[in-house]
Amino acid sequence: MAVTLSARHLPTNIISSSDSSNGRKCKYTGQSVRAIPIRVLTVGKKRSLGVQLIVDEYKDKLQPYCSIDDVLIRSNPKNARDVKAQIEEEDSAVVSLIKSNDWVVILDEHGLDVGSERLAELIGDAGFTGASRMLFCIGGPYGHGRQLRQRANQSIKLSSLVLNHQVALVVLMEQLYRAWTILKGQKYHH
Repeated sequence: MAVTLSARHLPTNIISSSDSSNGRKCKYTGQSVRAIPIRVLTVGKKRSLGVQLIVDEYKDKLQPYCSIDDVLIRSNPKNARDVKAQIEEEDSAVVSLIKSNDWVVILDEHGLDVGSERLAELIGDAGFTGASRMLFCIGGPYGHGRQLRQRANQSIKLSSLVLNHQVALVVLMEQLYRAWTILKGQKYHH
């Protein structure tokens, strides 16, 4: 018997704004955690060779922990002059790649501020949601659109600074690797 999950059946906002990441250890450290596949969707222009080398290095480092892939979605695909039209086109392109049983995290400057330990918990928690895959979405120059914001299960920020898509991708990849080493109780984090 096959079971199909829709987005409305997946929990949202597993991490609350009242969660503190200061000095708190990850509740999953050293425990068995389901290695949910991860996909990173990035809206932007062509990546520099240096950024691609770093992304590939972290993808290789993450392979022992989980399967990971990344997709670059062209920013402003129809060369819209209107910012709202650009956001809508990018939003539609991202949403079209999301499956109903994906657990979606958007990276947003207004998202919850999480530390490395809490990101590790987010990954651990996602394994218990029933989702088949975890998606991290990095928006274009004007951020995410309405459809994606409504579909997202969680919104987090990597920094209080606004980061361009290439820098955000590098930071996210390193933090995903760090999160998995935290989950496995390895010494990379501290």
